[in-house]
Amino acid sequence: MQRELAIEFVRVTEVAAIASARWMGKGDKEAADQAAVDAMRGMFDTVDIDGEVVIGEGEIDEAPMLYIGEKIGTREGGVPEVDIAVDPLEGTTIIAEGRANALSVLAVAQRGCFLHAPDMYMDKIAVGPEAKGSIDINSSVEENINAVATALNKPVEDVTVVILDKPRHRKKGKLIDQVREAGAKIKLIDDGDVAAALATGLSGTGVDLLMGIGGAPEGVLAAAGLKCLDGDMQARLVPQSKEEVQRAKEMGINEVEAALGMEDLAKGDRVIFSATGVTDGEMLEGVRFRGNQAETHSLVMRSKTGTIRFVEAIHRLDQKPFPNK
Repeated sequence: MQRELAIEFVRVTEVAAIASARWMGKGDKEAADQAAVDAMRGMFDTVDIDGEVVIGEGEIDEAPMLYIGEKIGTREGGVPEVDIAVDPLEGTTIIAEGRANALSVLAVAQRGCFLHAPDMYMDKIAVGPEAKGSIDINSSVEENINAVATALNKPVEDVTVVILDKPRHRKKGKLIDQVREAGAKIKLIDDGDVAAALATGLSGTGVDLLMGIGGAPEGVLAAAGLKCLDGDMQARLVPQSKEEVQRAKEMGINEVEAALGMEDLAKGDRVIFSATGVTDGEMLEGVRFRGNQAETHSLVMRSKTGTIRFVEAIHRLDQKPFPNK
């Protein structure tokens, strides 16, 4: 995959972020998400790829655009054949309530390199490069925290674990209680575990470890980003019904509750990851509107080189091919 495509994928997340940012704090997460989807889908038509959406907005009967299996890109002869994983607006509730860390996210890999993850729960554990190789999803919470503390050469009480603040994690004896009993610190987030997973691999975030159950599609996106950061992630699908088990098998996952490593989630060395801030966060600044201009802050990474680029851009809104109306 040509490295020149990286900036083209930044353009895709930028336009989605700009389109959805106008909905910040307005209480309408569906409208914000649709604005991001429309903009992202339109911009993809300008990118020289033969792409297939493997992580998207749902099935063809659930989503009119960016549905699983949709073909996108110019699809002209000789362009790269790639898998596409997208979350046009990670954190729809975040944007609706005007909170921090909403992102527009995508990841791209050669065809067949992303797990075709159904829309169900996934148990995840993730770390950055300094703790790579120390985690094991089959081990206990305490064992994993101790292993990460050892890898990072810090006491357990200085390890910070980021967890989605959900009832499933707050039940007595479950994840939050287990982390507290192990002696580590906890950072609770309302939404957005892709950003949280990436935070384990970026300096200055104060996050050492991601643990807990979130969405499976977001798990694939997180794995793609962590691969570019040389981090580590393991996961396991957590189906809630026989129908979900059957759906996973139909998507090619025969051992539905098997442990999944990085190469099961996002394999190969040709992954490109792009994210643009929609609202301000610890990793990226949100969209700023000034008159007829919008300022964006993005992150783009390639697994082949490990290069991490932060891209600041100023956009003339009357020149955008798919401006937010």
